[in-house]
This record gives sequence, structure tokens and C-alpha cells, in this order.
Amino acid sequence: MKHINTHMKRILFFLAAVCLSAVANSKTLVAYYSYTGNCEAIVAELTKHISADVVEIEPAEKGLKYEANGYALGTQLLNAINDAPNDAASYPAIDPVNVSMSDYSTIIIVTPLWWSQMAAIMQTFLFNYGPQMAGKNIGLIVSSASSSISRLVADCKRLVPQGNYLSENLWINNSNRHNLQSLITDWVSTCGLEEKETTININIIVGNQTFAATIQDTPTGRAFLSLLPLTINMSELNGNEKYYYLNSSLPTDTYKPGTIQSGDLMLYQNDCLVLFYKTFNSSYSYTRIGSVTDPSGLALALGTGNVTVRFETASTLTEDISTAISSGVAEKIFRNGQVYIIRNGKTYTLNGTEL
Repeated sequence: MKHINTHMKRILFFLAAVCLSAVANSKTLVAYYSYTGNCEAIVAELTKHISADVVEIEPAEKGLKYEANGYALGTQLLNAINDAPNDAASYPAIDPVNVSMSDYSTIIIVTPLWWSQMAAIMQTFLFNYGPQMAGKNIGLIVSSASSSISRLVADCKRLVPQGNYLSENLWINNSNRHNLQSLITDWVSTCGLEEKETTININIIVGNQTFAATIQDTPTGRAFLSLLPLTINMSELNGNEKYYYLNSSLPTDTYKPGTIQSGDLMLYQNDCLVLFYKTFNSSYSYTRIGSVTDPSGLALALGTGNVTVRFETASTLTEDISTAISSGVAEKIFRNGQVYIIRNGKTYTLNGTEL
């Protein structure tokens, strides 16, 4: 029996190691090069939808104008690669990249198109790391003015010939760039990428009671978050809700929920904030903002009349951000295409939410 137990322990240990290895290798890496800022904007939107590590590829020589003099320098770099694509000396130097490809199962490449080809800077990165991407899922997002991306796709497959390419490439150009958010959303869904948790934590304070709530990461939710902290006197209606007309309109995406749940936070029309404290059936249309995580005691706290309610982010900076930065108490940083605030070793979004 002791031998069996020992054997079983070894099997369980092996299985646990395999599982941990699978988890460790299930991460996503986004590698991007951005010359004009378009690819940086793409990455900022993409990382709202998926959890990923981000690495920016940068040329070793700074300040070069690749488009100057009729695209002379950019064309020269691309011609050097085309003349000897297997020679490392043909590729322009880039800054060292501190990344271990073995940590990732999916790699998304975000790159500009240079005159029908992949930007030379990104080609250097893929020439150096392409062999390590064999067998990994490869996603390709291309930014261009109007030129077709077919030759760029060929560049990518030459540099990463053994990648498992996702079902679709995403092409962002001047004609569709204004639809960036929906294009990213559709592409993530089509390729079966795992969407990140898309809610933001806030507190709803009634009297001396605090209720945790989540706000959806939608245009309506983000617009509502921009109003926080918000202290309002909400009016009673129908024995099941409190409402308040905001001073400004929020984006709408109305639907008929059918059943309203206790704790639902909704927008009626475009400016009426509604907090429900009972569950019931409704035929009205609303735009969802979020919901109270545990509505137990919410009805009792809100009472039967008008009530003062405060909405605030779950963790907020105590000073005004600009004051904190100017006084040296806080520091503004740029990471993964977005701006964050560092204070006392903690990281916050611009609306004050602690990460």
C-alpha cells in the first residue's frame, strides 16, 4: 500500500506539473512597432479586450524620418532586406527586447505597412524571434493608409513560417479607422481569443453602509465612471427603484431586460440614473450600467423615500491628480498604450481606480 501511495503521489505531482506548465504557457504577448502612433492606438484598444503582456519594438537609431525625400530611407531599408532576406546584416538594428517566447502560446503582431511591405523595424524583430514562435498561435494586425496587406502577410509568413496563424488578419486603414473599437471587438470574437474581465469595481454608499458594485466596461459605463465621485439625492418610484436625472447625457444601448434584478444600475433614456432595489418584471427599455455585487440589505438601506447615495471608485487617490503630480507625490506613467498614475507604490487609472 505504501508503494501504491508513493506511486500515486508521483502521478499526481506529474499531472500538477503538466497543468501548471499549460497555465504558464497560455499567456498572450502583443508585440508592436508604431511610427506615427496608429499602431499604439490599436494596442491600447486591443488590451481593453484581452489580457496580454505588451512589448514595444523600437529602432536602435532614434529620430529617423523614414518617409523623407520620397521615402528614400524606408525604401533603402526594405530593399536591403529583399536583396538578402536570410542575412541578419540586412535588417536594421533594434533595441534589445526582454521577452521569453516560451512563456506564451499566442503572439499578436501589430505593425504598420511600409509601401506594401512589413515595416523594416518589425521585420528585424520577427527575423530574430520568428524561430521561437514555431507552433504558437500568431495573430496579425496591420495599420496602413490604403494599400493592400497581402505582401505584408507574406513577409510575416516568411519570417514565422511555422506559426499557427489565426483564422483572420485584421486590417486597419484610413477608411475604417474610425470604427477601431468595433473592429477589434469583432476580430477578437472571430479568432476565439479569450476576452478579459470587462468590469470596474465601485462602491455605492448609503448612509453608513457600503455596497460593492461592478460597472461594465462599455461606452455607457465609462461615461458614468467619468462622473465619479458622485453624491446625489435619488427620488423614490414604484416601491422598487430610486432615480436621479443627471446633468449630462450618457451613451445609450437600450434593450428590454424583462426581469429587473435587485441591485441593477440602469440608464433610462439618456440621462436618468436608476438603482433598483427589488426584483420584478418590466416592459421598459434601459441601458445597463452595472450592478450591486450582493444586494442583501440594499432595500432596507435605501428605504421608502428619497435618499442620498454616493457612487465612488473602489479605491481613489486622496489628492487631485494634477496637484499630486506637480508636488511630486504622484507620477504619471505610460504603459501598454495607456496612462496610469503611480502613488506610494500603487498604480491607479486616471479615474482613480487602484489596479
